[in-house]
Amino acid sequence: MEQNNTQNDFTIVRMDKQKRIALVAHDSRKQDIINWVTVNKEKLTKHFLCGTGTTAKLLAAATELPITAFNSGPLGGDQQIGSRIVEGNIDFMIFFWDPLASQPHDPDVKALLRIAALYDIPVATNQSTADFLLTSPLIDQEYNRKIIVYTKRIHNRTKAFDNNEPMA
Repeated sequence: MEQNNTQNDFTIVRMDKQKRIALVAHDSRKQDIINWVTVNKEKLTKHFLCGTGTTAKLLAAATELPITAFNSGPLGGDQQIGSRIVEGNIDFMIFFWDPLASQPHDPDVKALLRIAALYDIPVATNQSTADFLLTSPLIDQEYNRKIIVYTKRIHNRTKAFDNNEPMA
């Protein structure tokens, strides 16, 4: 359920109790995410899961969980997940990335993380954060995300600048 708050510059988007979780991992972290999902399988069965191609296929084979597979990350899978975040069809993302390896699709990864931030999606980029998010009481509750309407903020800043007003 989306609701605009015109006085403030944000939109409320409700996350249901059953979350739609994207699972992503760079090649050197695939075994780590397989291990993490295996340990957390019981909790994850309550939610809808999807992921980039190879990661989703490996996870489904290792855990027998139903996981919707998109394309491989370098072949557009990161962008497919990003578009579903924008559409409101992904609530949450676990992305085990390798901070030491250069990826051929680094711009896609950066774009995906930017979209997640823009749409106020909880994101874990390592196991500790994934553990904290999955064990949060909010994981099994409805939750209202506040998505900033940046176009309104930009308009207000431009208007204040044009009128020589101090910016908040």
